[in-house]
Amino acid sequence: MGDLSAVLPEKVQSSNIWRLSVAQALAGANSVVVYATGAIVGNMLAPTPMLATLPVSIFVVGMAACTLPVGAIARRFGRRTAFLAGTGAGVLTGLLAMLAIIQGWFWLFCLATFFGGSYAAVVLSFRFAAADGVAPARRPRALSLVMAGGVAAGVVGPQLVTWTMDLWPPHMFAATFLVQAAVAAVSALILLGVHLPMPTAQEIAGGRPLAEIARQPRFVAAAIGGAVSYLLMNFLMTSAPLAMRICGHSQESANLGLQWHVIAMYAPSFFTGHLIARFGAGRMAIVGLLLTGLSAAVGLGGIDVAHFWATLVLLGLGWNFGFLGASALVLECHRPEERTRVQSLNDFIVFGLMAIGSFLSGSLLSAYGWNAVLWVSFVPLVLAVVALAAAMARSAAQARA
Repeated sequence: MGDLSAVLPEKVQSSNIWRLSVAQALAGANSVVVYATGAIVGNMLAPTPMLATLPVSIFVVGMAACTLPVGAIARRFGRRTAFLAGTGAGVLTGLLAMLAIIQGWFWLFCLATFFGGSYAAVVLSFRFAAADGVAPARRPRALSLVMAGGVAAGVVGPQLVTWTMDLWPPHMFAATFLVQAAVAAVSALILLGVHLPMPTAQEIAGGRPLAEIARQPRFVAAAIGGAVSYLLMNFLMTSAPLAMRICGHSQESANLGLQWHVIAMYAPSFFTGHLIARFGAGRMAIVGLLLTGLSAAVGLGGIDVAHFWATLVLLGLGWNFGFLGASALVLECHRPEERTRVQSLNDFIVFGLMAIGSFLSGSLLSAYGWNAVLWVSFVPLVLAVVALAAAMARSAAQARA
């Protein structure tokens, strides 16, 4: 839908995208720390191995629980206020996690990862913020450039874990989370320079009822595509580091696999926007889902380090195309004054379903093993591809009518 809001000056647009990209990189490194260590620290602190992946699942719950409040803060006070609240939660994540590891308190570590999820929920609104004040034709490009900042996260996050995990003996990963808190504080300083349009009276009023917007077939397809892309990425990535340890591979191998996974998640963002503009958001989302299916198929081929790494790389590529394609589709489903409400509703759906998948992955891995996690991932994958294909066919039919 067309945007009636004023387009920001070119210099301000460039500054915003640069700052959001850097903040995306720093915050992405924080998330990588949680994903790389959460199940392992959980296994060290949990009263039972069945709860080993609970901290990562709680991280996802924090993302889901905070998406609607983040949207409300952005709608009332502006996006920058929401950004700074999120980075505050990021600092708290590192400090609480460090204390939990030192004291051996499992439930405090779970609380820390909940705040980490709150931070991640704010960070994921960066991609939509990049489109504020930008002409509609340039929005997919702006969205993907901000997500490209995650390439640095793919390098910094796993290496941060490798360099710091043994710096505070005997408390493995305590120093890692202390550094994570410092990284979040640096991100807050960068975000202070972001200048985005303040909410208008129409935006505060909210526009159409959310139920009416959510009934649009295009929005339903976008939400399902984004949810399944993120759900399966988290579903497999949550289990992979612990599965590698169970299979006898080193922590360094798991860290390196996660590093290339995160690079694969974000590196295509330099050109994903162009692909979306050329082939359409729906088609790109379907390609991403098919790549995710290929990653699960490769994982079923064996348990060597190479199989895990190939699975994680393909999973990252699939997430990029699937999630960015679905996100671009969301931008076509709302009016300017409805953007923060609709975007936060979409993210709430995405992360709510993702939380369910995260809880299931830990239980499946513990009870049935890595292959069961891979096989189960095909079920939502097929449903999402069918939903997107049906929405595209409906749009094509309407265009011909």
